[in-house]
Amino acid sequence: MFELRDVTFAYPGQAPVFERFSWRGERGEVWAVLGPSGCGKSTLLMLLAGLLHPQAGAIVIDDERIDRPRPRTGLILQEYGLLPWATVQENVRLGLRIRRFYGPDGRHVPRDERLDSAEAQARIDHWLARLGIADIAAKYPGQISGGQRQRAAIARTLVLDPDLVLMDEPFSALDAPTREGLQALTLALCEEAGVTVVLVTHNIEEAAFVGQKVLLLEKPPNQKTNTLENTHTAHVEYRLSTAYQKACSTLRIQIDER
Repeated sequence: MFELRDVTFAYPGQAPVFERFSWRGERGEVWAVLGPSGCGKSTLLMLLAGLLHPQAGAIVIDDERIDRPRPRTGLILQEYGLLPWATVQENVRLGLRIRRFYGPDGRHVPRDERLDSAEAQARIDHWLARLGIADIAAKYPGQISGGQRQRAAIARTLVLDPDLVLMDEPFSALDAPTREGLQALTLALCEEAGVTVVLVTHNIEEAAFVGQKVLLLEKPPNQKTNTLENTHTAHVEYRLSTAYQKACSTLRIQIDER
């Protein structure tokens, strides 16, 4: 599904964050990316999103070498990115409106997407309902809670029918019950939609719950691919299991060693 091939990346005038770094993920996998502050977690996500470009090596997604954002990659940020002057429904509709402007050109919009107005509205209604925010569709971001704003941001991404969803600490600003509920809901919805997920987090417990596989980064330059297999189904009861506690302990030990 996605692959980094001997990627080297450095910000101007700085030492490399990644140096001949390789990493591969398969379709349908859920990855958590974990590591100390400044290790390159968000940089890695921006490289996958096509918003940053390596100085050497290649990034390939679905057999396509990436040199710009691709239409079937969704990006969910911590700050939600909602337009404050638009209602929840208008925010969820935003990407589809932009796609309608470009048309199915294969660069900004998938070539096989040709939605009429009724089909677009049906898709919007579906994800508003699945995220539990249909009843606040006419409200503005300033009128709703942080959890509801994040649900709107997730709906805005999933309405575009992505095959890869990149998430940059999307739940870190939420209270614990809301965060844990949205973690489980997001993974369930992505599984329903057949989406590959890469989630960046600084939280060990979140990585152990969300990630079926965990990529461990270290202080730059990152050269080796350190991964932890953590295959499980992210249901609420998993947090109470011995396997979850063991995964948290293993991740904590490995992070402390970096």
